[in-house]
Amino acid sequence: MMFQAESVDVRYGGVHALRAVELAVGEGQLVGLIGPNGAGKTTFIDAITGFTRAGGRITLDGRELSGLPPHRRARHGLARTWQSGELFDDLTVVENLAVSAQHPSWWAAIGETLGRRVRAGDAAVEALDRLGLRALADEPAGTISQGQRKLVGVARALAARPRMICLDEPAAGLDTAESTELGRHLRAVADSGTAMLLVDHDMGLVLGICDHVVVLEFGAVIAAGPPDRVRDDPAVLAAYLGTAKGTP
Repeated sequence: MMFQAESVDVRYGGVHALRAVELAVGEGQLVGLIGPNGAGKTTFIDAITGFTRAGGRITLDGRELSGLPPHRRARHGLARTWQSGELFDDLTVVENLAVSAQHPSWWAAIGETLGRRVRAGDAAVEALDRLGLRALADEPAGTISQGQRKLVGVARALAARPRMICLDEPAAGLDTAESTELGRHLRAVADSGTAMLLVDHDMGLVLGICDHVVVLEFGAVIAAGPPDRVRDDPAVLAAYLGTAKGTP
């Protein structure tokens, strides 16, 4: 597999947030990670992208990323989005992408700090094209809709040309039509070769577009497989209906 997380373990004091989680993503594959609130989904993304200390082993394209800080994991091709999806509202959409796509020198960074506008490169424009956002390129980010902001967040990760993107609840706050449109674009991005790990509470979205789904409960994997099989798994049904072990 292109990406592998082996025995990922996270503790916060006396809380065992993740317990030996195993997850793999192949090239061009879209894998969903679901589970009830507090199951450890965002913690898993934080762990594999280097934003929280974790045990276990993380590899991408055969290169071990375990122990590396987030910026070095990102440079090796492991990108992520955030639940809040905040953009620089005073920049245009394409300038938001350019910030992620560029790795400027110190002189360039100083120039931008002093007011020089960020210039968009080919990677930023290409990412906009892949998500159908080219018409919004020169629009101020503060003027676009919530659904468009979510897509720009994904495009911003794509602009760095990663090998894999971890998406943390990209459909949060979207209506059904916006979620469907987001899913269509995510599926197209995966089909074009960029691997994706999708965390979201929109079960229709996850089960509708993912190749493989992994289910967490209390920080441990309770089921994994194709969406149709996971949907009918008794352990998954119990977890979501609140009758699993550890619940009243």
